[in-house]
Amino acid sequence: MAGVNAVGLSGLDGRIFEGTRKDTLRVRIDGKRMVLRDDWTGTVERINTHLLRTLLDAGYFPVLTPPAASDKGEAINVDGDRAAAMVAAAFHAEALIILSNVPGLLRNFPDEASLIREIPKHKANDFMQYAEGRMKKKVMGAVEAIDEGVQKVIFADGRIDAPLSAALAGGGTQIG
Repeated sequence: MAGVNAVGLSGLDGRIFEGTRKDTLRVRIDGKRMVLRDDWTGTVERINTHLLRTLLDAGYFPVLTPPAASDKGEAINVDGDRAAAMVAAAFHAEALIILSNVPGLLRNFPDEASLIREIPKHKANDFMQYAEGRMKKKVMGAVEAIDEGVQKVIFADGRIDAPLSAALAGGGTQIG
């Protein structure tokens, strides 16, 4: 609708996301800690920037989703927020905006009035204690992006009109 020539791709396409399949996965089932083996999860370690640049140079805007390709060619499930952090780092992005169904990182989830507005980037990992549920992966992705050179990460509210503009204008949680 906005005139963007978007093309949807999974991380498997052209090995856009590539990484290592985890040997084991620690989970909690009915309060008990367990180890799953032969799970198909992994972590993105490399981004096929050549393919993405080719698409961008040709006027296409890639819209990327998991899964990824393992280094052995297997399809692996990866976290989308952490994959986005790796893409931002691979492109030396100034900022990464992660949209969510809350206004940002909340000190007292689900109280939206407890929004943490600013976090110094060198203290981002310290704020993991406030992350609940899916926000934990978002904070992990933010820390990874900053560690890889991204200058700013913003957790923003995807439920509002013009969420990217609002984030860039100072909305949400600004880490930088």
